[in-house]
Amino acid sequence: MDYRLENITVILSVKDIAVSRTFYTDTLGFKEASWGNNEFTAFQKDGKGMYLCKGGQGQPGTWVWMGFDGDIFKLYNELKSRGVVIKLPPTNFSWALEMQIEDPDGHVLRFGTSPDEKKPFEDIFELNKIRKM
Repeated sequence: MDYRLENITVILSVKDIAVSRTFYTDTLGFKEASWGNNEFTAFQKDGKGMYLCKGGQGQPGTWVWMGFDGDIFKLYNELKSRGVVIKLPPTNFSWALEMQIEDPDGHVLRFGTSPDEKKPFEDIFELNKIRKM
């Protein structure tokens, strides 16, 4: 097929954009688009982003991969101290050193960075655990 894919951006369904706005800006450090309103808006961090739609365009509980460059343990401690729901603390998989958190609408944000090649991988045990979530 002859086409160029410019980007892929998730659209998350939310109950209350004001609540989500606080979570994504104050807790996670995203910036909201200037055109955003209480029905549909966008958030970005480091040139990457997502859309939020009040009551539509998605399903509650969507999982989103967020690859990042940084100290996942520091991020974990910061988010935990802010009362963020941690679904999975930093765990070393063969594909990433990953942590999972939950936003106010139950969407799972999977933060991941390069795996620690010096430590064992938790793939088999954790994959079974993730499938049951």
